[in-house]
Amino acid sequence: MLAVNPFTELSQAVPPLAMQAYVIVMVLLVIAGTVIDVMHKKSAKYFFEANEKSKAASTREVGGAEKATITIATVAVDVLTSGEFCNSQRRLSHLLTMYGFVLFVITTAVMVFGFARADAVTPAIWPLLWHLGAVMVVAGGSWFWFNIRVDVAAEGNPWYRVGRADLFIVSLLATTAFAILWSAVQAAAGVGFWSTLFLALFAVSGLALFGGVPWSKFAHMFFKPAAAYQRRVNEANGFRDNLPPPADKRAQFGLGIKREAPRHY
Repeated sequence: MLAVNPFTELSQAVPPLAMQAYVIVMVLLVIAGTVIDVMHKKSAKYFFEANEKSKAASTREVGGAEKATITIATVAVDVLTSGEFCNSQRRLSHLLTMYGFVLFVITTAVMVFGFARADAVTPAIWPLLWHLGAVMVVAGGSWFWFNIRVDVAAEGNPWYRVGRADLFIVSLLATTAFAILWSAVQAAAGVGFWSTLFLALFAVSGLALFGGVPWSKFAHMFFKPAAAYQRRVNEANGFRDNLPPPADKRAQFGLGIKREAPRHY
């Protein structure tokens, strides 16, 4: 199972062009959804105005070399290692989910566009990484949903309460979980009722994930690096906007309330 490309097996019942068209449509939905989200929330206008405000109120000019250093720091700390999370468990859960999702998406594209033919021989590394990515997402997402999210010190939400803000994590978990189930059933019994059912659930949950961008936190992943970069530039040029400092610096400025561990009686 782990070394078998499920899309190659699927090509016996579904034309490769149909699979490729589905992937392309999902990409277009993400692009369209992100544009709609930007227009609706006016994110681009906000960043432009914040940049102009920063320039007007700055006490020093940030040079090109310093901006390059800030860019590298933003990518290394805020993007690659999710340094904005102070809670180590939440940070690890986020990283596991993020890298698993990236791995899952890349390997899906490679296997669908490169090896989704009945006569194709897929190098074992690709399906192995595909399954690994899916498992990482399920592990990291479940850790967040059933352990961190329900913690009073984090959000304190019961695991069974689902709101619109949860669309991204729920559809992401469903997509990867159904992908694993579909692959396992198809490898064990071939194309049949159960494999078709899990494939349909995989496709529908994927549509909810990539088509629900305007209503979920999917587009948030594109805005976070821009916001982190802008904050670092503001700090470098001496401008303090109306946003609170990062959580790890609030104590330095005497802000916030110190949390205490929950007491159980």
